[in-house]
Amino acid sequence: MAKRKGVSLSVGRGEKSKRGGLTAKGRAKYNRATGSNLQAPVTEKSPTGKRAARRKSFCARMKGMPGPLKDKKGRPTRKALALKRWRC
Repeated sequence: MAKRKGVSLSVGRGEKSKRGGLTAKGRAKYNRATGSNLQAPVTEKSPTGKRAARRKSFCARMKGMPGPLKDKKGRPTRKALALKRWRC
């Protein structure tokens, strides 16, 4: 049985945000490659409706992910940056 060749999802220049997550360019690349619909983070203080539900769902999933919030040098990890950006 032949192995399926997956889509290359390596993140290049300008596609990974320093504040955590992907930039608009990175989301567009991912969506093109996978046919997905990644959206920008919900960063409002008090979103309503679907945006509030989306943030609540993201926070619940991301908080349960394994891994530290700080690296060995005391800097925040990508996980911590994403949680902060989403206001979890």
